Amino acid sequence: MRAKKNGMTYAEAGVDIDAGNALVERIKPAAKRTMRPGVASGLGGFGALFDLKAAGYDDPVLVAATDGVGTKLRIAIDTGHVDGVGIDLVAMCVNDLVCQGAEPLFFLDYFATGKLETEQAARIIEGIATGCERAGCALIGGETAEMPGMYPPGDFDLAGFAVGAMERGTALPEGVTAGDVLLGLASDGVHSNGYSLVRKLVEFAGNGWDDACPWAEGDLGSVLLTPTRLYVKPALTAIRAGGVHALAHITGGGLTENLPRVLPEGMGAEIDLDTWLLPPVFRWMAQTGGMDQAELLKTFNCGIGMILAVDADRADELSAILAGLGEDVTRIGSVTDTPTIRYTGRLS
Repeated sequence: MRAKKNGMTYAEAGVDIDAGNALVERIKPAAKRTMRPGVASGLGGFGALFDLKAAGYDDPVLVAATDGVGTKLRIAIDTGHVDGVGIDLVAMCVNDLVCQGAEPLFFLDYFATGKLETEQAARIIEGIATGCERAGCALIGGETAEMPGMYPPGDFDLAGFAVGAMERGTALPEGVTAGDVLLGLASDGVHSNGYSLVRKLVEFAGNGWDDACPWAEGDLGSVLLTPTRLYVKPALTAIRAGGVHALAHITGGGLTENLPRVLPEGMGAEIDLDTWLLPPVFRWMAQTGGMDQAELLKTFNCGIGMILAVDADRADELSAILAGLGEDVTRIGSVTDTPTIRYTGRLS
């Protein structure tokens, strides 16, 4: 009698459910570190619960943001240095949320790959948990998608989803007026925008990711993977102190495109480029690619990762508060009643 053949399995198609379950167990301690008041369920359910009353809100308005890390992932994948991109993912979402005046409450991630490598995935999600800790929000759920044939070996993609809240009537921007002082908070490098151009410039220069970095200690890949700075806790402290009218997260589009997003119609700004030094990474890129100042300002953060428009009478006090929380604060200009962004001085 002929032996019966075994039926096909999901694992033979390239999807390992056991590996996925093992990953969930592996990351539970990391997620637990991010718990905060309001979390009403842990990982593993079909959905995640959050109690706004338990989080201290009386009449809340929810704010949501979603983002990714962009082609910075390519460097992380090619070098194997994946530990920081989870921080980038959180930062890109929650730094946007706080610009609305919202406190980030919880975060969910989407991790997709061709074949799940548990160690790699755990390192990435550990980074996400670290970002959530720094932002004061809880990692309460996510999705790990193993999709054979969709990604080359070792490749993956990330997306993040953050939800925050504010009391009704406290949304920003609000009250921006000509004469408001612009406070710039220093960035930690390129952050997570413009990496398609970064990668092209590195290729043009003939460098490899393992080569010595031309402007800092360490190899080029590691330096370019410096995570995006999280501004949430200092920004919320400044908002609660009073006098903050608007915040602009300087992401894709640089200072030129992002600051106008929080200014009322008919208003603009004057920014003195002599008030801060252009970080070496941007100086190297400008020299390597022959980039002019206007292109730098509309592509990269150029050393300023967040801008606050504040009441002129409160500018010194708020600067001191932010500096006391570890921020490098510069008075970079002011809001004007002319609907343009006017630059004086030069990046140097």
